Amino acid sequence: MLPSIISRYIAGRFLFTILTIFLCCFLLVLLIDFVELIRRGGNKEQADTLSLFLMSLYRVPELTERILPFATLFGSIAAFLNLSRRLELVIVRAAGMSAWQFLTPALFVAAALGIFAFAVYNPASAFLKDKSLEIDARIFGASFSSSGQTASQGWVRQKGEDGDSILKALTSYDNGRKLGGVTVFSYDQLGNFVERIDGKAAELEEGYWRLSDVLVTSAKSAPRHFETYLVSTHLTPQEASETIANPESVPFWQLPHIIDQAARSGLPAYKYRLQYQTLLARPLLLAAMVLIAATVSLKVFRFGNVGKMILSGVLAGFVLYVVTELAKDLGNTGLVNPILSAWLPAIVASLLGFSILLYQEDG
Repeated sequence: MLPSIISRYIAGRFLFTILTIFLCCFLLVLLIDFVELIRRGGNKEQADTLSLFLMSLYRVPELTERILPFATLFGSIAAFLNLSRRLELVIVRAAGMSAWQFLTPALFVAAALGIFAFAVYNPASAFLKDKSLEIDARIFGASFSSSGQTASQGWVRQKGEDGDSILKALTSYDNGRKLGGVTVFSYDQLGNFVERIDGKAAELEEGYWRLSDVLVTSAKSAPRHFETYLVSTHLTPQEASETIANPESVPFWQLPHIIDQAARSGLPAYKYRLQYQTLLARPLLLAAMVLIAATVSLKVFRFGNVGKMILSGVLAGFVLYVVTELAKDLGNTGLVNPILSAWLPAIVASLLGFSILLYQEDG
């Protein structure tokens, strides 16, 4: 009974500390992002305070997904330090529990947070990000080039009944079927440049893009403004999802369907496979953060050097983040298998943390 009570107590302390740090980071990011939107949208007629706040509130969850591993690391360090400072770890050890026994509740909390992150939080953040991009396109459109919401990885070349065209958008939502801040360079059947088309928004329909609030510029005539303008395309919704949509904007539960569609269409789906595997590896990554925190926190108050040990934990977390991002870049290009890119950093970090703890506690 006693170990069960202690385990619940430790799990509660870890959960509270991690969520507190995550919430503080969430509110800080929300405040900074909202202030920046107010500054950039000050001269826009459609940019009322409520719309800007909702836009910021909707897109912050997607931004804070990247903060969760660091919140877990710092929250675990803080929890271990509090348990050590109040001599609770000493009491737990005196009661006969080993380090591995009181680490188990913390690892369980980290794994549960990782599962919740990809199963619930990620779909919710993807849905809210779509809402924020709709507000972004409505308020800022093509003129808001520094919104920070990149749609495609570059210019997309597409064929159509009227000839080829090259398209780029600042924002995308609805899996790439709706765009904001659109620029299109149109060519005729012989490959000669015809016109440049700048639209505030675009929506993919069968056989064409429907652009709204459009400025058309060509060498043969003065710039013309149209409320609606059509650009022919053979791009299908599946191809738009793969070539235009940002994989981070796709909910976790839709990723297998998009990957399957891309495979049947003969399109590469490296970035979607990597995103799917990265989310699946999130519980192990968070558990690795707990192990890293334990290696630098368990013996702090017995041997001193508090600041040095905490700094080493922060540096270890930063190095893990850099390695994870490097592996992600390699996986996005197809140079490394997406499964290997997503899982290897978390596995290596977990094994290193486990080995160090094994040496410290039992060596």
